[in-house]
Amino acid sequence: MAQTSLLRPEGLVQSPAFTHVAVVPPGSTTVYIGGQNAVDGDGTLVGGDDVAAQTQQVMKNLHIALAAAGAGVQDLVMMTVLFVDGVDLSAAYPVAAVELAGATPPVVGARVAGLGVPGALIEVSAVAAIPS
Repeated sequence: MAQTSLLRPEGLVQSPAFTHVAVVPPGSTTVYIGGQNAVDGDGTLVGGDDVAAQTQQVMKNLHIALAAAGAGVQDLVMMTVLFVDGVDLSAAYPVAAVELAGATPPVVGARVAGLGVPGALIEVSAVAAIPS
């Protein structure tokens, strides 16, 4: 069974937090996770203005979405992280690092003026690949 390869090519910044390239083997199942923000199963925003608490809920939602497809963080091949301008990412990063348990997919990060859920500070969408 071929596994997804996550690459850190020479000549690009070397970070322990992410890779630059994901190569998905033929026959893998691709899973797309829509934007997850800090709402619970009832649609209530969790964490108020605490970005660490919101990140915890976002990661919980990501785990639930991945599990629904039979995947886990080890199957991530791409993540997009949107965060509201002015948010202190240094408070969010340690929470995300624990919840991602060493997964280092390529990541896109962007500061935005606001998100679709009023009061949300962070949103994550992702792509995973499950080898066949």
